[in-house]
Amino acid sequence: MIKPAPNSPTRLFTVADGINTEDLLVNLSETLASANALSCDLAFDLEGSKREELLGVAQLIELAQLLADRLHVGAGITSAASGG
Repeated sequence: MIKPAPNSPTRLFTVADGINTEDLLVNLSETLASANALSCDLAFDLEGSKREELLGVAQLIELAQLLADRLHVGAGITSAASGG
């Protein structure tokens, strides 16, 4: 039997309610820093177009880090991960 509507997607991961903005931003910065380090390390083990693609991903991560850093500044927060 065909359902009239598919099941809505299930969330595997959530962020707990009640966590303050500073903790969220610090964790965001640390996650982005880890993703950037992983992608750069792997990129330098590759050659050619695959290396260029992964360095492009690293650049997107760095752009996301700049946005997170701007939020840190706007909230008056500094963290080791953001270099501030």
